[in-house]
Amino acid sequence: MFFKISPMNFMNSSQLISVLFLSNFFNIINGHHFTIEEATIKDIHLAFTQKRLTSRQLTDFYLTQVHALNPLLRSVLELNPEAQDQADEADREREEMHSNPNQDCTLSLGDLHGIPVLLKDSIGTKDELNTSCGSYALLGSRVAREAHVVEKLRRSGAVILGKASLSEWYNVRSLKAPNGWCARAGQAVNPYVEWGDPCGSSSGSAISVAANMVAVSLGTETDGSIICPADHNSVVGFKPTVGLTSRAGVIPISPRQDTIGPICRTVSDAVYVLDAIVGFDPRDFEATEEAAKFIPVCGYKQFLKEDGLEGKRLGIVRNPFLDAYNDSTVTVAFERHLNTLRQKGATILDNLEIANLDIILDPYQSGELVALLAEFKVSINQYLEELNSTPVKSLADIIAFNSNNPDLEKMKEYGQGEFLAAEATSGVEEEEVRAIEMMGKLSKEGFEKLMKENNLDAMVTIGVGASSVLAIGGYPAITVPAGYGSKGMPFGICFGGLRGTEPKLIEVAYGFEQATMSRKPPSPRNWSHFLSMD
Repeated sequence: MFFKISPMNFMNSSQLISVLFLSNFFNIINGHHFTIEEATIKDIHLAFTQKRLTSRQLTDFYLTQVHALNPLLRSVLELNPEAQDQADEADREREEMHSNPNQDCTLSLGDLHGIPVLLKDSIGTKDELNTSCGSYALLGSRVAREAHVVEKLRRSGAVILGKASLSEWYNVRSLKAPNGWCARAGQAVNPYVEWGDPCGSSSGSAISVAANMVAVSLGTETDGSIICPADHNSVVGFKPTVGLTSRAGVIPISPRQDTIGPICRTVSDAVYVLDAIVGFDPRDFEATEEAAKFIPVCGYKQFLKEDGLEGKRLGIVRNPFLDAYNDSTVTVAFERHLNTLRQKGATILDNLEIANLDIILDPYQSGELVALLAEFKVSINQYLEELNSTPVKSLADIIAFNSNNPDLEKMKEYGQGEFLAAEATSGVEEEEVRAIEMMGKLSKEGFEKLMKENNLDAMVTIGVGASSVLAIGGYPAITVPAGYGSKGMPFGICFGGLRGTEPKLIEVAYGFEQATMSRKPPSPRNWSHFLSMD
């Protein structure tokens, strides 16, 4: 079942009704009650073991969901023609394992065995799927090798369901293009509120998981691209320490800031995915060798502790992040969550401030924009050179393609101002080196000083405003759904830490999630108003 998703084939009323009751069929598989929607990886594996569900049934469920919902939400670009075959193979392997109990006890199925995963359309797969960053310029290009994270997903037994839409070229092409828009898919839609910003650039990954179109997904982040869409679509986003996951085979922006991480419905699912994709990769030698020292011997699942908040020191940075919400519903919820953190054993250090935060949050003053534009030009040219087949060989070629295809790429509406600015650079030279040094100084005297002087396990902020604080230093973060504003827009709580502190962040985030359980799935009953959207 290979198909590309047409955004114009809108769901009719009978299809919309069928979506509302689609999961009921799966609730009574083999006479047992089981609901696929909102099921965690652990739930799914239990259903596999108890023979309530097969990987093929699970995959078919998600394919049906995509067929029905994607014309509205526009979060999936392509589905994998091999997905059903991969699911069938997973079922055969599971059956063989169960029918041969005396086989070598060291053999086991991976944590993601038989689990469908959706990949952001910048993560390379060596199959029939495109890796286009949402642009027609790379349509038809072919990678020489799969991304390292995809290789690891396959080793863990995952089913590669397809490619998710994204903000085209990570919004590097133009600051005028809206979050969640790309030429190939059109405008992705927040499933909670019609007017809601889906955020970017991993918008499709977050929307698809939120709307139960896939079990789990992968996104990428340079500055906010996992944390923001996860926050805005009420799912969990896990941005790992830069280098903990390999960037090899992924369309780049900056080797200094890029990272690959999970977007899932729960912290536990995100940790299962993280365990599957971390590790050293010779193709991303320097970063992954440095970060490999942070990986615990027994993986990250051991830190999924309900009492994970006990004894933790958490620093609350309110200003200016809480001020960005002019909504008493959000403010009240935030205070309630802080009380929950206290009740669960955390020590709260409130109203902390980060030195030079106003400079850090301004990409022009911090030097972030200067550095990223130059790093992007160098990195994208190197990436394009490694492709086996591509219609474009350089950033200059991409710029020319867009100019020659103005209607296809909506050039009149959005232009390509940042592409032109990047092309005008000469790579990482004196100005860029000074900018990188500036960001290092800001990080050391700002976030690192805050964490170390207060002996913090995590910084706690509402929403996504602190993404640049974490981005410029390559720090990890987890965002967890925390509620919904007065008009239904989701918001999350972000837990950030120093490099390599994923174990502490997992304990804190999981403890918070289990104590609050704030996430609610979007209701398809509210989606009829999307039918008229173009």
